[in-house]
Parts: sequence; C-alpha cells; structure tokens
Amino acid sequence: MSSPRYLRTGTVAATLALAMALAVPACSSNSSDSGDSGSSGTSSPAAAAGQGPARNPYLAADKYAVTHLDSGQTDTFDDPVPRGTFHIDPAQMPRVAVGPVSIITLAGTDPKYRWISSSAGVRYVDVSGGGFKEVAGMDAPGIAPLSPSALDSVLNQKFTDVAQIENAVRQDWDGMSWTRIANGVYSLVDKDNRVYYTTNDSQLYVFGLVNNDKPEDGVQVIKHLDLKPFLGIGTTATGLPENVVGVNLTYDGHLLVAATRGLLAFDRANLDAAPQRVRFGDDETVSNSMSVDEHNGVYIASNKIMHKIVWTGSKLSTDEADGAWSSPYDTGRRPPAVKFGTGTGSTPTLMGFDGKSDELVVITDGADQMHLVAFWRNKIPEGFQQKPGTKSNRIADQVQVTAGLPDPLPEFVQSEQSVVVNGYGAFVVQNIGSGGEPDRLIDVLANGPVDPPPHGMQRFEWDPAGHRWNSVWARGDVASTSMVPAISSTTGIVFVNGYSKADGWEVTGLDWKTGETVHRTIFGQSNLGNGAYAIIEGLPNGDLLFNSIGGPFRAKIAK
Repeated sequence: MSSPRYLRTGTVAATLALAMALAVPACSSNSSDSGDSGSSGTSSPAAAAGQGPARNPYLAADKYAVTHLDSGQTDTFDDPVPRGTFHIDPAQMPRVAVGPVSIITLAGTDPKYRWISSSAGVRYVDVSGGGFKEVAGMDAPGIAPLSPSALDSVLNQKFTDVAQIENAVRQDWDGMSWTRIANGVYSLVDKDNRVYYTTNDSQLYVFGLVNNDKPEDGVQVIKHLDLKPFLGIGTTATGLPENVVGVNLTYDGHLLVAATRGLLAFDRANLDAAPQRVRFGDDETVSNSMSVDEHNGVYIASNKIMHKIVWTGSKLSTDEADGAWSSPYDTGRRPPAVKFGTGTGSTPTLMGFDGKSDELVVITDGADQMHLVAFWRNKIPEGFQQKPGTKSNRIADQVQVTAGLPDPLPEFVQSEQSVVVNGYGAFVVQNIGSGGEPDRLIDVLANGPVDPPPHGMQRFEWDPAGHRWNSVWARGDVASTSMVPAISSTTGIVFVNGYSKADGWEVTGLDWKTGETVHRTIFGQSNLGNGAYAIIEGLPNGDLLFNSIGGPFRAKIAK
C-alpha cells in the first residue's frame, strides 16, 4: 500500500539488522485464541524468549490485566491486527457508551469477558463471537453518572471552536473538568477477577461480580478504602492536594498504590491492615503509574527523580543494600497542551528480560525538547563511565528526540505517553501541537478538530554492546494526539491515534522495522475516533479494540 513521506535517520547497518531481528518476537503459538475470545491467561512466547516481562501470577492474564498491558508496562500485545486500509463508522460498531475517557478494557480471568475501566466506573463486557456487549456494570460511588445520551449530545457535535466545546461540556456534562480523567486511569484485574480502581479524590474500590458463574447478576463493591489518611496534606506541583495516582501488583500478590508523593503497599488479603509506606520529597510530584519486575523492584518517577523501590516481602525498602536507588533526570516547563506537569509524562517501562544483557528502565524526560532516557535497572556495569550531559551514573544513556520534525525544533517536543518497548526497541510520540487549552478535558476534545494536532514520533534501538541508543526511523508527518501507542509484536506494527482535516480521526499503523505506514483504520470526523489518553488494543481475531472518549468499541476490521 502507499504511504506518506517518512524520514529515516541514523540507521546502523549490520548491527542494527541483527537487533531488528531480535526486536520482533515470534508469532504466538496460542492457536486456541480464536475470534470469539479475549486475552489468553498463558504466558506469551515473547516472555519465554526473554523479550518481555515474566507473567505476574496474581494478575488475571498475561496481557491487558493492568494499564500499559503488563507488569513491565511495555504496551506490547500479541494480537495480530492486520495490515491494510479500513474505513470504519464508529456509530455502527458494537460499543459500550461510557466516559468521557475510557482508559483501557482490561482482561478478566475468563477470556470470553473483559472489564472496562472508565472515568465513570467499571463495566463487564462479553467479547465472544465477534461481539462487544455490556453484561453488567457499576458507576463508582461518588462519581456523578453521565447517561449515554448526555455523553453523545456533546460527542455528536461537529466542533468548530473552543467556546462551543466549553459550552457543551458546561451544559450537557454538568461542567465537569479534567479532574474526572483521573478516575480509573491506572487500574488492574487480579487472579480472582476483581478490579482495583482509584478515583481522583483518593478512594480505592475493589469491584467484582455478584455471581462469577452468572455475570448478568451484576457488579458489586467488594471493598472500599479511603486512602486520604495515608497521604500527606501538602499541595502538589499540579496545584491539587496530594492524591492517589494508580495501582499495580507485586509478584507475591501485594497491592501497590502510587500516590503523588510516594508509594503504599497493602496486603491484598487484608486491605484493612495498615500499609507499608515510602514518601518522596516535598518538592516532588508523581503523575504516572509504576512498573514492577519479577524480583519486586518497583519503578516510579516523580517530576524530578526516577526511583527504584524494593518490596522485600515485608516492607518497602529504599536501601541500596536491597537494590533500591534514585536518580535525578532532566526536567523543564509545563507545555501548553495534553501533558500534565513538568517532569516525565511516562509511566516507566522495563526493557531487557533475558538476565544476560542490559536490564533497563526507560522514560522520556521533562526537558522542553525531550530525551529518551535509559536507567540501569540493577547493577551498574563495572567500569561504566557517566555519560556527558546526564544527571547521574545510573543513567545508561539518553538521546535527543527529534520525532522527525525539521530544524529548528519546536519550543516543545514532549510526550504524555509511556515508551513502547518491544525487545530492545523503543518507540516514542510527541504530543504537543501549536494550540492548547488549560483544562485538559477541553484540550483533548479540541486537539485535532479545533487546535492543530501534534505530529512526530521516533523509533530507537538499544545497543547492548555499546550501551547506547541508536535512532532507527522517525516520522514527522504522522499525527498522534493523546492516545497511548501500542505494538502488535505478532504483525510488527506500532499503532497511534491522530487526526487530519482530510480524513478525520484514524488509527495509523507503522512498520516496526522501517516506519512505513502499513495500516490505517479511518474513523472519519466522528469524535468517537478520539482515543483521549486511552490505550490502543487488539483482539485475538485481528479486530481493533478502540478505547474511545465515548466508550470502547470493537472496530471490526478482521476478514
């Protein structure tokens, strides 16, 4: 198929060819995953080959049971989304109308079903037989419900200016603001098919089915915790009181809760017991979730410092003797659009899983024109010398992200998304366009249809022999507004969500090796094609699972 012009930079011949071969894991051998089921609970070949994180036995499934898809937050899935161009009308697709903002559709323990985590609460969905049908659901207590008709009364409009969007939100969405987006952003499903969900006012809800054998009987709150007593009373860099960010699980089943100034660890079997706590500096603010390795190293970044905290089995440790560390990284100003705060916009992503070569954790930093930064996850190699321009010897390497944009670079080249990692390959997007609205909910609705959408993305490869990043390709002509990109390792395509005046909203797929456009799912001018901070997913039969601002739908593209 034809593709837009793209820029290829910094290719390294023979070494890179070998690295490319390693970067794309073998196709899944789980042939039992037909089009009528969801994510499998078995470990993928990628994990077995050392290309991905080890399966966390306390999560509901290998993939999709936690935001950013796995414990290492790699944004990598096995589902074989095909190459080609597809025209899809979102209004004609099976959809669950919920939101605004539905961050992820999470795997449950039964592959026939998935959990939706949205800004309103949770829904339980039957994905069998090529369908996508709500079976049960529950709004989180304390969150004002929004009916599907009220939701669509705004999203069905053709946006022409910011004032129109503001008036629509004020009238039909009860004047809600960006703080609603924080509900359910980082959720998970455990091995007992229970959803752990946090709200912007620091409440934790554990949802489960009333009857696991009969899902249509509904959803119930199994446990509720007010987490405010475990937080400080200070004001964060966002101007809000300290609050909860999101959740993850250790590999021995303890519940981790990221807060804006620290980390909590709860006994999942006894959530009423006092948690273990680590508090960060009063000048630090955490705005993203955390990754966890199989040795219970927890990687969490504030707006200034990258931290590794270690869960020892009985406590959270910041002791170097237990393997913990912290490192500063470059920061800058708060951009005018999409991104929150002044530090990294990334949930830390793990890279290197074979135990034989470089084991890293990677982020994009907060510099106005960002870098891709790799930190040594465990022991710093003997004789390693600190790289010029880096903040510490813990930083294995950092490289300027140009995202394929022409010189001189824009004032801001920044990302609110985590780094996609596949093998030793890394992919980043830049999210800052020339517009921008202070309220990020208004901003994400205007970004594209009203304000010029951001363009630019870049693929890198880690060189374990030279301990450095190499640029593989960059695309300055492709838009990526605010959605989290993800890669199908089976088909070797990395997907982004963007907008153009000509074609409207679309999911664009780029070949992992070359950067060529090899997939387009074109939604047109419907605002349901806006992924709004959510993550792109696949389904086993090759369909896209698109987490729209107006609720997820199944984009039926499989033949």
